[in-house]
Amino acid sequence: MLIQELTLTAPMSGPMVPLEQVPDPVFAQKMVGDGISIDPITSELIAPCAGVVLQVHRARHAVTLKTPEGVEILMHVGIDTVALKGVGFTAHVAEGDNVVPGDLLLSFDADYVATKATSLLTQILITNGELLSGLEYGKGAAVAGTTPVLTLKLKAPVNVAHSDAASVVTGAKVFIPNHQGLHARPSATLASKAKFFSSAITLHKGSASANVKSVVSLMGLELDRGDCVYLSAAGEDAEQAIETLTALLNSGLGEECEPISAPEASQNNAPAQKVDDVVLPDDGKLFGVCASPGLAVGQVWQLQRAEISLQEQGEGKALEQEYFSQAQAKADADLQALTQSAASDEQREIFSAHRELLGDPELATKVLDLIAQGKSAAWAWHSAFEAQAEQLSKLKNVLLAARATDMRDVGHRLLSLLTGDAEQSGTIPDNVILIADDLTPSDTAKLDPKRVLGFCTATGGASSHVAIIARSLNIPAVAGMDKRALSLANGLPVMLRADDGMLHIEPAQSEVDRLVGEREAEDILDEAALMVATEPAKTQCGKHIEVVCNVGNVADVENAGQFGAEGVGLLRSEFLFMQRTQAPTEDEQFEAYSKVAAAFGKNQNIIIRTLDVGGDKPLAYLPIAKEENPFLGMRGIRVSLANQVMFRVQLRAILRASGLANIHIMFPMVTTLDDLLQAKALLEEERVALGVKPIPIGIMVEVPSVAMLAEQFAEHVDFFSVGTNDLTQYTLAIDRGHPELAKSADPLNPAVLAMIGRAVEGAHKHNTWVGVCGGIASDPLAVPVLLGLGVDELSGSLSSVPRIKAAVRDQNIAECEALAQKILRVGSAAQVRELLLAHKQH
Repeated sequence: MLIQELTLTAPMSGPMVPLEQVPDPVFAQKMVGDGISIDPITSELIAPCAGVVLQVHRARHAVTLKTPEGVEILMHVGIDTVALKGVGFTAHVAEGDNVVPGDLLLSFDADYVATKATSLLTQILITNGELLSGLEYGKGAAVAGTTPVLTLKLKAPVNVAHSDAASVVTGAKVFIPNHQGLHARPSATLASKAKFFSSAITLHKGSASANVKSVVSLMGLELDRGDCVYLSAAGEDAEQAIETLTALLNSGLGEECEPISAPEASQNNAPAQKVDDVVLPDDGKLFGVCASPGLAVGQVWQLQRAEISLQEQGEGKALEQEYFSQAQAKADADLQALTQSAASDEQREIFSAHRELLGDPELATKVLDLIAQGKSAAWAWHSAFEAQAEQLSKLKNVLLAARATDMRDVGHRLLSLLTGDAEQSGTIPDNVILIADDLTPSDTAKLDPKRVLGFCTATGGASSHVAIIARSLNIPAVAGMDKRALSLANGLPVMLRADDGMLHIEPAQSEVDRLVGEREAEDILDEAALMVATEPAKTQCGKHIEVVCNVGNVADVENAGQFGAEGVGLLRSEFLFMQRTQAPTEDEQFEAYSKVAAAFGKNQNIIIRTLDVGGDKPLAYLPIAKEENPFLGMRGIRVSLANQVMFRVQLRAILRASGLANIHIMFPMVTTLDDLLQAKALLEEERVALGVKPIPIGIMVEVPSVAMLAEQFAEHVDFFSVGTNDLTQYTLAIDRGHPELAKSADPLNPAVLAMIGRAVEGAHKHNTWVGVCGGIASDPLAVPVLLGLGVDELSGSLSSVPRIKAAVRDQNIAECEALAQKILRVGSAAQVRELLLAHKQH
């Protein structure tokens, strides 16, 4: 029985074209869905009806709406536009936004896209056509927001009985081979083939999953080339479906690409061996990014997360509500216990936040609504938390998107209680290096450091909650690990050198003994240095080098005295701005800066760096347009100058605090004199308005342009502070977070050292002093070359201060200068390290 008609108006202007004439067989054969195409004469895509934004493709060339009736409408601008990777497109909505007819969804540079893509033809498609009993197509020229392009005749809703009796069949792991990932064309091919099977079929990536028969659901996984996935199916033809579709995934779903081997992990009782058809590096070394430093030697243990079986239909509203209430109370009690027993403040904050997620009223309302519709508590809860996690994961703000992992962590905690599968993971044996596609904060907090000596994950990063917990437990960890690690067999001997982001497969015993010996010797030196940490750092020739610390929050300065820090060389003020929904007030900032100042003497320098965000550090309340290369875009001082109201608030707070200590101000990511002079002018305006005395002004030396023109910049500032992490990245053109290239981003590369030397030379001509606050300043091995280059101050992590001061005391400036000149003549970081080690041992 027909219950309703829904008319879609044109989302853009231009001639309407039948799908059969679109020069792409996937669209022409209606594999994605039925609909119509428009040859656009405008460069904006607007909403054709009311609905919620279900998905904005990461390449920003496609958006999907879901109407109140449940109809899913995919609008795909152009043919082969996914290859542009977002260049030329701007998204004006995000997943979860409610829109009304005429709201702007996307805009694009028509001239640019037309020259790069196969066609500008834009498809308007109904991806869940099973809801329709008929479809009428528009003809002629369409006017955006006015002309009807599709009239949908909707079926009456049908209640479908679901059976939970069918067993679930799981397929082998597949590495997505498609060069552009699983975009619309391969997704449509997979979905169309899946519809030949009666079984319910799901594609899994980590803890995320998608209905294989839904193109939108598949695209929502945002699968990249190399992503590890697997299929599961339940129904009479499940085995055949898994076999057929797994083969299709491996073959590239009709696109030209070579399969990527992704064998099943070995059984737990299998003998130690490498899987034959995975090609490992000849030197046995796989790389990722350091998440928690340290060295560990053990055997591989692959962590396999068991599937939880869910029954959709409930046992009655009252009973299911009671199940949910009891499980929620138990999960909250468990999280409260974890919060109270946390090993660090950071860990405590993580699980406190998990309790907030667990008690989210909107989430509970969705669960109770589904239970009222006859669903089981487990099915309702899984549906609700997965939807929220998916919505989070697609946010453009990286930090907020990372909270999807926390949502799924909370979700699986309660889900295991509802299903009785809480102890499903089994016991981890002793002396293992754990390897997993991903870990949740709860997984990590439960690890026993006596058994799990270290771990690697294929996902995540150095700033994730998992990394924070690993550091609090002193468990060496590497994130973003080469996915080939997932194929290593249990029992295989490995060495995890987390500081280097390296997993070494079957290392030679002599190599293990050497590194373990070095680590034990370093521990002894650490203890000796700490005993005299409060003594000044004077070279053997009597020169005092100021050794100060980098501070990431107020708590960091509580023990600064016992570590011997003589001040703060870098206060990262962004800790006040992150993890919140609005910028901190002037008073909030003043209070925080005052607390840091109070921890040090009146004569000790406190260098406060103004807000350094953008690139890899976005803010939820400070929208920065998505950039193809954010590290070359809106970062550091550029963000502050573009948001002067917020910048002036911070400048006033710093100036007010300057009366309490010897506070300096430092501007980050300065690249031009114009940026510096503009920032100084704003500071001077606020200083005069407040009537406070001038304070020392400095800049970060993080880009080659500043190092090369150091003499010109030094005329306008009181000090430089070299940020070697970024200076290395920009000098060597290597993303410091790149899982494969990061190992080559070595700040001891002679090119980087030459940049530091150039900056010091130019600065000293104007009596401008130079400090180093990047990672190299925490490395005792680097001290001689930095002193030889003329660096006046070293600012490292608080724990490194005693060893840095001890290293300074071992040096003679004349010898360091000779060593530095010798180092600047070699050609690689490896040769630099050889010279520094020889200097250390003589």
